[in-house]
Amino acid sequence: MTEVFTTRRRLLAATGATVAAGMSGLILPARAAGLAPTPTMRGGANNYLPGAPIVERIGAGGFWMTGTVRRAGDGAPLAGQRVQIWAHTTEGHERDPESHGATLTDANGEFRLEMPQIVPAFGQAHGHLAYEGDGFETVFLRPVMASPNETTLHADFVLKPA
Repeated sequence: MTEVFTTRRRLLAATGATVAAGMSGLILPARAAGLAPTPTMRGGANNYLPGAPIVERIGAGGFWMTGTVRRAGDGAPLAGQRVQIWAHTTEGHERDPESHGATLTDANGEFRLEMPQIVPAFGQAHGHLAYEGDGFETVFLRPVMASPNETTLHADFVLKPA
């Protein structure tokens, strides 16, 4: 009986050590790989207008679209990156050129653009954002708001070098 107990103890200890080593092997490479790129969202490119002008504000404002742009891998903030924003708002449809505008990220990779209140389109209040520029792959986002009464929407981009 002592021999069986010793064998089971060794088996459990060896299994525990193997699991621990395996888990650390899974965690460490993921951490070493850094920040994964943001995938393009389905429906994000709907009504995209390439080259929308850089603007101070879209329409009368009252709603804020915010976010960050970082480089995949090391997560470094990317300054001077162009982000286009458009949505179905109280002032126009997402297909209308006047519902589109672009802004640039600041030194911390942050962007912020004021626009009219987003309203539901096709049953959901949502915005559209696109990273458009040289050096990184284009990414389209279509974040959905939890409530059409919210007055801000935040979206982050992690860009993969092209």
